Amino acid sequence: MSSLPTIRESYEIIKSERDQRLYRCFKLTNELKVLLTSDPTTDKAAAALDVHVGTMLDPADLPGLAHFCEHMLFLGTDKYQEENEYSKFLSAHGGSSNAFTSSENTNFYFDVAAEHLSGALDRFAQFFLCPLFTSSATDREMNAVHSEHEKNLNADAWRLHQLERALSKPDHDFNKFGTGNRLTLELQPKEKGINVREKLLEFHDRYYSANIMALVVIGKESLDELQEMVIDLFGKVANTNVKVPEWLDHPFGPEQLQKRIFVVPKKDIRQLTLVWPTPDLLPLYKGNPVHYMAHLLGHEGPGSLLSELKTRGWSNALVAGPKGGAKGFGFFSVSVDLTPEGLDHVDDIVKLVYECIELLRKEGIQRWIFDECRDLGAMQFRFKEKERPSSFVSSVASSMHDYEPEHVLCANYIITEFRPDWIENILKCLVPAMMRMTIVAKHFEPIATLREHWYGTEYQIEDIDPVLIAEWSTVDAHHSLSLPPPNEFIPTDFSLIEGAEAEEPQLLKETPFSKLWHAPDRQFLLPKVFMSMHFRSSMAYFDPLSANLTSLFTDLLRDALNEFAYAAELAGLEYSFKNTSYGLLLTFRGYHHKLDKLMMRIMERMVDDKFDAKRFEILKENYKRMLENFSAEQPYQHAIYYTNVITTEVMWSKHQLLDALPLTTFEALTRFLPEMLSRLHLETLAYGNIDAKNALRMVEQVESIIQSKYSQHLLQPSQLVNFRQFALGEGESFTYQHYNFSRDQVEADHLQTISKEQVIQFYNTFVRSDAPERKKLVVYISPKIQPLEPTKAKVVTAIDEWKKTHSLYPLPVPCNSKL
Repeated sequence: MSSLPTIRESYEIIKSERDQRLYRCFKLTNELKVLLTSDPTTDKAAAALDVHVGTMLDPADLPGLAHFCEHMLFLGTDKYQEENEYSKFLSAHGGSSNAFTSSENTNFYFDVAAEHLSGALDRFAQFFLCPLFTSSATDREMNAVHSEHEKNLNADAWRLHQLERALSKPDHDFNKFGTGNRLTLELQPKEKGINVREKLLEFHDRYYSANIMALVVIGKESLDELQEMVIDLFGKVANTNVKVPEWLDHPFGPEQLQKRIFVVPKKDIRQLTLVWPTPDLLPLYKGNPVHYMAHLLGHEGPGSLLSELKTRGWSNALVAGPKGGAKGFGFFSVSVDLTPEGLDHVDDIVKLVYECIELLRKEGIQRWIFDECRDLGAMQFRFKEKERPSSFVSSVASSMHDYEPEHVLCANYIITEFRPDWIENILKCLVPAMMRMTIVAKHFEPIATLREHWYGTEYQIEDIDPVLIAEWSTVDAHHSLSLPPPNEFIPTDFSLIEGAEAEEPQLLKETPFSKLWHAPDRQFLLPKVFMSMHFRSSMAYFDPLSANLTSLFTDLLRDALNEFAYAAELAGLEYSFKNTSYGLLLTFRGYHHKLDKLMMRIMERMVDDKFDAKRFEILKENYKRMLENFSAEQPYQHAIYYTNVITTEVMWSKHQLLDALPLTTFEALTRFLPEMLSRLHLETLAYGNIDAKNALRMVEQVESIIQSKYSQHLLQPSQLVNFRQFALGEGESFTYQHYNFSRDQVEADHLQTISKEQVIQFYNTFVRSDAPERKKLVVYISPKIQPLEPTKAKVVTAIDEWKKTHSLYPLPVPCNSKL
């Protein structure tokens, strides 16, 4: 092909042995890195371009400029000047798009019906060739950026993330505010005489350079066709030879360490997070030493740190591992979910963490543990399933900046180098003198006198007592802690079943107590199984109290099985156990080998109604907080929730569930469980690498375990009917309004974060008679109420009363029905 000379370098991609896609990786003469993926079976084409620039390169006087630039690229180009042309094209052809800006990456991606890749890619490429950045669009999109920031103001994850940055070195790029808002992108620049549009153009011209871009495309076309398409469009992207910075100076220096930070959250959450600065560990991916450390500190089996914390009643969950840094520096963290009692024992928990770290030092780096992690990663890569095209291109485009081109598909799975010295170097970082700790709880409101500038997060910071630092530095390994045993769930049988070619699930068994559907996998050909077992019971959702008890039963069972099932999860065999509006749903997914071992253990524990009363109270408190915290969720989640409450025949509201909590006791649960578990109907679907004989055998074993403990009172057909949805008449329209009754408190809390300077700036900008943004509204008082706009929508004021006046839709007819 005539276009081939424009390729500077080519690379051989390492892919999974079962991966049928074709790949081609190369670098264009303008230094842009490209990975092409040909998949004739895909119904969606997709592409992503990742620019190795993010919020850490924002100009000091324009926080949020990188994020703003990301927004602006969607709003017109020289070739396609209509602002929404790109989005319109994708929507018209079954596609979608998105983008995000992180500390050092800006990632754009889309998907589209496979036959329309060429048109979508042409519009996409113009972002990086000739964006317009029109003045009118700049002003409007600034509002979108501001709205995005406003949306996140009450999100604890955003608040904690920005607080961590704010408490880093003041002159470090990590300290910046990355989202941006109207203040940073409009008001302050105007005061300083800065033209934001010109700065956008400068930023784009400087950093949107081909040599720090990575493009990934997937489509039905052949590799040659994709290559020609990409070279024609992206070979024209300018290369300014910009250098990606490396921050060798860590944002956490001595002045930021040995600190205790108290934070007040918006939701009622309790959390302890320990953070240690580390070097940039990403270049060590071939040995992945941080995975070894995360595996052992975050283990949940017998003898683990979490196991001991749960035994003491101090925690329900723990996460350990690397925390996002940037090129040149990193972090390692241990985050502990705290119970009320755990909040009173924070220093004891920290001590226990260091006792666990000391255990790892004393035991030394274990080759067998490394080998087990290596083998599990290799197995996961070998049987890796296809991702959604848009997810695939977005993640791989970002990875192309981090790994050697040959390894972009396998780097997160394949470990090839055993380097005990790398692991030892991480251990050397995890010492009290290099730690800072953050404790999050509503409990700290009286002492949290400081406010983070951008989100108004209430916090307090103090030095950790040197006596504690010395004590934690000299601990010995705790006698209750131990290394995990070899994983008994690692599969060794990957053989595939032979036989039936059924395309639809077949009904293998139907009795008054049980129904079994079976379908062998004839498409993906993986040694994996998916099984869904729905234990239907008319008692599980009979009233709010029953719903609470059923939910807490599932929590208690998962909690009791966690140490046993964690090893299975590591080995690629997962289960889920949750309550539904009809009963209990138990699902399994993963490798077929040793599935029955996990299933039988879960079933034996399910019918054993002996649970720990202390764990019940801890989990009940968690459940209560979960119900209460819903009020702090995003408005769109409330809209979805209330729509379901209104239109579903039976759905207990969160208020009704909370009202029933005083009656939700451990004694009530012990009375309730035998009643519910003796009134079950089992419906099972077995799909994947499992034949009919084994599916029947496993279901019969489950039936036997249940019936050996509980004599079954068979459910009547009428008790197996699903709930229905309320019907709306033709042309009917209804509106339900849910008000924020704590608005006064929310506003009062926010007023505490506003400074005198901000009030003066607001007055000068919006209120003063000659203010540039002054707008005036005149309100006339009318003697009678008149709607501002005529509307056909009727207002729903009482949900239960509304339901009384509406009929229900009929249930859909099952596909095997004889009606």
